[in-house]
Amino acid sequence: MSGEHIVLVGFMGTGKSTVGALLASRLGRPFVDTDRLVEETAGMSVSDIFERYGEAEFRRRESEALVRALAGEPAVVATGGGAVLSEANRRAMTGAGFVVALVADPEVLTARLGRGAGRPLLSGDVRERVFRLLEERRHAYDFADLRVDTSHLSPEQVARKILEVFWSRKGENRP
Repeated sequence: MSGEHIVLVGFMGTGKSTVGALLASRLGRPFVDTDRLVEETAGMSVSDIFERYGEAEFRRRESEALVRALAGEPAVVATGGGAVLSEANRRAMTGAGFVVALVADPEVLTARLGRGAGRPLLSGDVRERVFRLLEERRHAYDFADLRVDTSHLSPEQVARKILEVFWSRKGENRP
């Protein structure tokens, strides 16, 4: 299990990228954000991909980025919020490592996401979209090994909780 990835899943605004970078730093591992990987490969932003090619094409590219990230050395991988919608992606994540679902209260998410700038799925009434998407994805993160509510925790506290469980699963007692 020492070579396993830590894979962060969760709705947008739950802190995957921020917490992922902290975890990677603590563990001395690479940090891979699959949305950034998609953007680098495509040479355009996620929003531009959605606008030009649609959500289905973005999801295809997202799945490819996930496969690439999980094929590399043990890393901390932050996935896009919708990566869990694909059964193949969920299988890949659970097969490659320790999956952590970051969750948060809908009102907290709405506040964190502001106007939803740069987030194509939030165009229009952000609050309404957040609540609707959360309802649609209500059970999408149930496959994770660990669930952490980030609503009232700092990124540092979230990272600490994840590492405690990660190390205890391995039978190691680390700081």
